[in-house]
Amino acid sequence: MNPSGIRLSSKVGLIKPSATMLVTERAAALRARGVDLIDFGAGEPDFDTADHVKNAAAAAIRAGQTKYTPVGGSDALKTAIVTKLQRDNGLSYDKHEVLASCGGKHSLFLAFQALFGPSDEVIVPAPYWVSYTDMLMLAGATPIVVPSSEDDDFKLRPNVLERSITPRTRAIVLNSPSNPTGAAYEARELTRLLEVIADHQLIVISDDVYEMMVYGDFQLAHVLQIRPELRERTLVVNSVSKTYAMTGWRIGYTAGPAHIIKAMATLQGQMTSNPSSIAQAAAVEALAGPQEGVSEMMHEFGRRRDFVVQRLRTMADIRCTLPQGAFYAFPNVSAYLAPHTSLQTGDDLAAYLIDTAHVAVVGGTDFGSPGHMRISYANSMQNLERGLDRIETALRKLLS
Repeated sequence: MNPSGIRLSSKVGLIKPSATMLVTERAAALRARGVDLIDFGAGEPDFDTADHVKNAAAAAIRAGQTKYTPVGGSDALKTAIVTKLQRDNGLSYDKHEVLASCGGKHSLFLAFQALFGPSDEVIVPAPYWVSYTDMLMLAGATPIVVPSSEDDDFKLRPNVLERSITPRTRAIVLNSPSNPTGAAYEARELTRLLEVIADHQLIVISDDVYEMMVYGDFQLAHVLQIRPELRERTLVVNSVSKTYAMTGWRIGYTAGPAHIIKAMATLQGQMTSNPSSIAQAAAVEALAGPQEGVSEMMHEFGRRRDFVVQRLRTMADIRCTLPQGAFYAFPNVSAYLAPHTSLQTGDDLAAYLIDTAHVAVVGGTDFGSPGHMRISYANSMQNLERGLDRIETALRKLLS
C-alpha cells in the first residue's frame, strides 16, 4: 500500500527481505507475547564476545577513539587483518590490499558492486546463503544458481560447474564451510574445481566467514593455498562475526588485488564512510589477541552437532548430512511435503513448526533448496533437546 503515491526505485522490486532476518523478527515478536519459543533460526553463535575484546572496546572509548578513521579501516585494524591472513592462511597481503567494512555482508555487497554489472553472470552453488543472489541482482548481474547434490554432501562437482559456464560468466562465489549446509571442501575436491575455474579465468569470491569453524581433524582447503596464481582473480572475504561471536559489532574485511580494493573503498566512502571506530578497536583485539576461545566454542558446537544430526536421523523419513563446519544442520524434509501433506515447501513446514510447535527454523527455499530447512544449533543443549522433541511430535501429527 502506497498512500503517498511516491514511486519507489525499481531496485526494491528486484529483491526480497532476508529469510533469516524475517524468522528472527517473528521469533522476537512471539517471545514478546509471552510464547515459550525455541529459536533454531539464529545465524549467530550463542556465546558472548570474549571479555578481552570487550575490554579493548571500552579502552578505546576511554582513550577518545570516537572519531572518523580512514574509510578502509584504521592502520591498527589493517595490520591485524594482514597478520591474521599470514598466520592462519599463509597469505601475504599489504595493507593497501585489505579493506575493513561494516560486516561480511557489507564486504560482499561492495565487492559485487565494484565488479559486476548488466550482462555479467555469476555462478552461485546451491544451497547458498540467502543474500548472495539478491545482492548480485542489485549489482545488475545475473546469478546462475548451480545445484549440488545431497549425495555429494552438497559439494559442487567440476563437471556440473563446467556445464554451467557461458561466455557471460565472470565469477563464482565459493562459501566453505557453507551456510546453510556446513559443507566444506578438502584439498582434493577443491583442486578439481579450481582446474575448471582457472581454465575459464573466472573471478573467485571466497566467502571465508566460517573458515575457523570446522570439526575434528578435517583439513579445510583454501583457494589460494592450492592455486596461488589465482591471487589476482580472487577476493577473500571474512569477518569477526562468527569466529569471535561478534555479530553485532559489524566488522568484515576483504583482501584482494589493490585496484579492486581501491574501487570498493571508493564505494564505501560514499555509502558508510568507515566502520565504527570502537568496533574496529575490538576487532583488532579479536584478530590479534588470544585465540583459545575459538577452539573452546567449536568443541561445544561439535558436541551439539553430533547430538542434533543423530536426533534428526532418528525421526521418520528425515535425511541429514553431517556438517563439516559452521553450526547448522540442513535436513531433507521432503517426506513431510506434498504430495504427502498439504505443505508445498520447507518454508511452509517452517511456518507450521513455529505456529504449532513454537520452534523457529528457516525454510530452505531462499537457500535454493525448498525441500530442506535450516536448523541452527547455536543454542543450549537443553533447548536443542526440547526443540527437537517438539519438532518430532509436530511432524508425526502431519502424517497422522
